[in-house]
Order: sequence, then C-alpha cells, then structure tokens
Amino acid sequence: MESAAITSAGYEFEPVPAVPLARPLLCFRNLLLPYYLIKFTMQSYAKLGQFDPQIVVGTGGYVSFPTCLAAALRGIKLVIQEQNSVPGIANWVLSHLADVVFVAFNSTIDCFPKGKCVVSGNPVRLPLREEVSKEEARRRFFPQSEKVGESAAKVILVLGGSLGANAINIALLNMYHQMLMENDNLFIIWQTGLEAYNEMESLVRNHPHLHLTPFMHSMDMAYIAGDLIISRAGAMTCYEILAYGKPSILIPSPNVAEGHQFKNASLMADLADARYITEDELDSITLKTTIEEILGDEKKMADMSERALKIARPSASAEIVQHILSLVNLSTAKKVQ
Repeated sequence: MESAAITSAGYEFEPVPAVPLARPLLCFRNLLLPYYLIKFTMQSYAKLGQFDPQIVVGTGGYVSFPTCLAAALRGIKLVIQEQNSVPGIANWVLSHLADVVFVAFNSTIDCFPKGKCVVSGNPVRLPLREEVSKEEARRRFFPQSEKVGESAAKVILVLGGSLGANAINIALLNMYHQMLMENDNLFIIWQTGLEAYNEMESLVRNHPHLHLTPFMHSMDMAYIAGDLIISRAGAMTCYEILAYGKPSILIPSPNVAEGHQFKNASLMADLADARYITEDELDSITLKTTIEEILGDEKKMADMSERALKIARPSASAEIVQHILSLVNLSTAKKVQ
C-alpha cells in the first residue's frame, strides 16, 4: 500500500529491511532478533551511505528501527515523531539517540528524555471547512437526496480502516437498517474496508440514506459531511477527528501492539469527551444506544466539537517541517565550517 501511494505521488520508494518484535518478548520467535537486527541495520547503513541524507525522520514501529539506528551510527541528524499518546518500544529506544522528538500531546513528554520533545501535534490533512460547505460535502455522497441538505439531517461516518474492522462492521450490520427506518433525517457513510466490502455489500440492503464504500478516496469530504464519527482509535485517525472538531465513538483494536489504541481512546475521552467501547463490550445494542445518546443531545455534540478543536494543532505539519529544516541548515553550516 505504501509503495503504491508513494510512487504515485512522484517520489522514489526504497523498501527497508525490518524484523518485527514478537509478543511476549520472551518467546521462541525472538531468539533470532539480535541477528536480524544487526543484519538489517547494516543493510540500512549501506543504503544511507548511497543516499547520503542530511536528516532521517522516523515515525515509530519496527520498520523504522534499523534505518533510524543506522542513521545514528552514521552521525546523521535524527528526529522521530510519536503519533500515539504513549510511545512504543522502538520510539522510546530511538528517542535516546534522536536530536528531536515530536509528540502529539503534552502528556507524552514524560515518556521521553527531558529536553528533547516538541509538542507539535500530528501532521494531518488540512481541513477544507472554509472552502467546502457541509451541505456540499454531503451531496457528494448523497446526490439524489434533498433531505441531506436540511438542517435536521444527521450524518454518521463509519470508518473501518483501509482493510476493515470486522467487529464494527458486524455491529453496524445488525442495526443500521433499523436506525434508518426509525429516523428519516439520518444518513450513514460506511467505509467497510477493502477486505470486508464484498461480504458487506452482499448482506446490506440498499437504502437511499446509506453510502457503502470499500475505501474513502476523499477523506476530507467525509469528515466535513459527518456529524458523528465511529472509528478505530489509531493515532492519525484520532488526530483527524480533533482537527475537524467531530464528536466520536471509538472502538480500539485489541490487535495493536502495546495497547496503543486503548491508550489513545482513553486520552480522547479525557480531552475531547469522546466515547469509547471495547470490542468485548461492542454489540449492535450498545452501539445504537451510544449513537442515539450523542445525536439526541445538540448541546453535548457542540461541546464535544469545541473541545476537540481546542486540542487540535492544525499547523503541526508546518511546525515539524520548520524544525526539520532548521536542523538541516544547522548540520549544513557545521559541514561548511
């Protein structure tokens, strides 16, 4: 997926060797970890020698670890960006070698060495609220509906991720039709994920207020159109929800390493009053009740939206780039001297 997206944007893509860290740490699969880590770090070391970068930016995970470690060994400027509320093992180790650590939330500073953190927020696509109205965005998904443009209309945006979130899809499948039949002003934009789309399409009954899609190509339009977001609690998705100022219901994935999504969802609940439901608690009744509780309280929705916007840092990308360029300029100046 990354290779296709990067090359289509006109950039060169060079795959880097990586070895995942299995859980639990003391298990058979990790016996060869030191060997592979040394091997792949040396391969990354050689690639960096060919590419000769002025700076390396790591965004966490086992994929970035060998390259970032190789950058430190070569004496190349290194910055890392932690999207989650609490860092994983890779970024925590690399933070001791990095020049700067960019974090999304103030509370994350305590997880890293003192004096290295910059609270920048997460770099997300810039909202188009000023350029596109909510009504215009909604008509992109429901072009045949007159009701979608009315003030009483409410749009639920369900994000299952690029590959799909089976638990969310099943819970919604068992109650979406009832909700649409009970409320003429309700609309649902449902991204099933690529792997789940064919199955969901075969099970879902057509409805003029339902937009079913495997993948969202216009996420900005979807966020503008939505009144309530139902999603996993990945770091970047959480930050997009904040940037667009949307009330949300988060269902953290239990399959993400180190419980990142549970921690993200908990922080979103504290800071933006987001609701979160664990997969063990998730069923159609619980989801339906939570949706109706939020959509039925305009004051609560306005408060959730206001709190989200206060936390978001829309200039995150520019701030991160500015710091990176200053490090590059400093490094270049030292070389000239």
